[in-house]
Amino acid sequence: MPDLLIEIGTEEIPAGYIEPALEDMRRRLAEFFEKGRVNAGTPQVMGTPRRLVVHVPDVDKRQQDVVETYLGPNVNIAFDSDGNPTKAAIGFAKGKGIEVELLTTAETPKGIVVSAQSAIKGRPTVDILNEYLSQWIADITFPKKMRWGSRKVPFARPVHWVAALFDGKKLKFEFEGIKAGNTSQGHRFLSPQKFKFDSFKSYIRECKKHKVMVDPEERRESIRDQVKAIAKEVRGKVKEDTELLDTVTHLVEFPVAVRGEFDKAYLELPKELLVITMKVHQKYFPVWRGDKLLPYFITISNMKARGQDIPRGNQRVLKARLEDARFFYDEDRKRKLGDFVDDLNGVVFQKDLGTLYEKLLRVVSLAVKVSRRVCPQEEETVRRAALLSKADLVTLMVFEFPELQGIMGGYYAEHSGESPEVAQAIKEHYRPAFAGDAVPSTQIGAVVAVADKLDTIVGCIGVGLIPSGSEDPYALRRHALGIMQILSEYNFSLDLEWLIDQGIQTLSEKAKLTEEEISSHCKALFNQRFKSMLAGEGYEYDVIDAVLATHIASFKSAEAKAKALSELKRQSYFEDLATAFKRVDRIIEGDMSGNVNQDLLKEEAELALFRKFAGIKSTVERHTQAGEYSSALEKIAVIKSEVDDFFDHVMVNVDDPALKANRMALLKSIAGLFSPLADFSKIVLKKSEKK
Repeated sequence: MPDLLIEIGTEEIPAGYIEPALEDMRRRLAEFFEKGRVNAGTPQVMGTPRRLVVHVPDVDKRQQDVVETYLGPNVNIAFDSDGNPTKAAIGFAKGKGIEVELLTTAETPKGIVVSAQSAIKGRPTVDILNEYLSQWIADITFPKKMRWGSRKVPFARPVHWVAALFDGKKLKFEFEGIKAGNTSQGHRFLSPQKFKFDSFKSYIRECKKHKVMVDPEERRESIRDQVKAIAKEVRGKVKEDTELLDTVTHLVEFPVAVRGEFDKAYLELPKELLVITMKVHQKYFPVWRGDKLLPYFITISNMKARGQDIPRGNQRVLKARLEDARFFYDEDRKRKLGDFVDDLNGVVFQKDLGTLYEKLLRVVSLAVKVSRRVCPQEEETVRRAALLSKADLVTLMVFEFPELQGIMGGYYAEHSGESPEVAQAIKEHYRPAFAGDAVPSTQIGAVVAVADKLDTIVGCIGVGLIPSGSEDPYALRRHALGIMQILSEYNFSLDLEWLIDQGIQTLSEKAKLTEEEISSHCKALFNQRFKSMLAGEGYEYDVIDAVLATHIASFKSAEAKAKALSELKRQSYFEDLATAFKRVDRIIEGDMSGNVNQDLLKEEAELALFRKFAGIKSTVERHTQAGEYSSALEKIAVIKSEVDDFFDHVMVNVDDPALKANRMALLKSIAGLFSPLADFSKIVLKKSEKK
């Protein structure tokens, strides 16, 4: 069957633009064929910095024929009492290009209407491709587009050629005056000649001949293998780094790994600094032996190395950067870390929230309060770590290498004579900084991290910077998730409402919203993140909603409740149990609670329910308080039959106020057993609920 091949040749496109663009090309072309009634195989996308390519196999030569049915006016309007067509029917038929006698009828929710059927014959695929592809290229998604020269259509980089074949023949369309052809260009330096092709196979063959490795997966594996082999030559290895590997894959068309080296004296600098300089700024792979950094790096060249020119050039660039880093490092260490704290007064954190120094004082206050709850013996160490946690933000090193915030603070703390515990906490208090990142390795660092993230959340929300849609400039969602991860990892028994209240108190007069508004938005933010976290672990949404509707003493306990409820939900009797508890919830809603007066229990069913409740109450409460939620729910489940009997034989809404209040109090007591564990009104049942 015919296939489609398109190549868009450009100036070098930024590495981060390529994958999203290829995915957009693949998706939109697949949608085009589907909507256009053309059977086609799955699009395959490939690309380099200088070309974006899509290949679609097994494409039908024509669109599928289709019969369209159009609905018209009601038959009572389309025909008169004698069955003759009215102007409405005649106009409808004319509009659809058929004789009025060919109209049929169709039954719809609005009654019987006249209908018309029109056969649409499929067009040649080549024709609809020629009409569509110019706009398809123009609409390719990039993070940023520009207009180049006199061209009107913005693109990531200037387009130099377009090649497009369908069924081995050139397509006939233009993009910005560039006619589609069957000619491409080789590697800019190694084989800059133009070349022609007449099929996908010949295209791949010619690309290889002209030093272009067009398949990103092939380049990625080639880079991985080359890097591994070169590192092994110096008895080292390169750590797996997917992000860096993806980046360099899209920087070259013909990858050649080259090893360079640097002066061993630079190994005296913090290894994080060396790694960031190599990896982030230069896109080099650091070389390791175990956890020890070696004085080597591996760069990926876009051409074969000739002599030592490429290694030497990269070594000169790296040396200049490392010299700058060493200068910053030495200058910063002429002062103690604590000496930088006052300098934070000159840096604005956020215009409504004040300076970094003001934020720091709030973080210290929150950290001490949290410490008193979870590790009171570490209060002074926590206070010191929190006080110094932001000092490195005004150092020369962090100004030049912002990725090292916190890390350099840890090194400078050690140099200033601070305790190892304080230094470690400072170094790690930004964790977790991204999905999959580890939490701080010590309780002290964990407490400072919670305080820092909490202040950012409460502060930003307090001045009206509430995340909405994709807008979250202060990463409040990430901070909320980070707090949850820390509390769960360390099993800190910190009540969410208490945490938010402490943050609000610390914010004080900076707040623009009321305390109630801040608290509401903060809880919604945490609930949203917690829902996402639990959903990612496979919990059903109604289970999550049922648990989050209860009081959340800690995120770990909430997760344990979700696990226990999920286990209960798998039991055969669960739906009947949930139905019974929902009935309890519905009938007591809005009513005042009170103590059960046993003297007013007259009916056998209510006496039986009270006896069963009294028999399990202390056991359920003990399990609940101990966090043994599965045991608590299992024990509560035994009351199900008595609840059913109560509703079958006892009237709650009786005329006698005392009797009604007593029965309501009994149901309130029953609800009090399961309400701390789950809100059963949130559970979605498959069966019809009992009325």
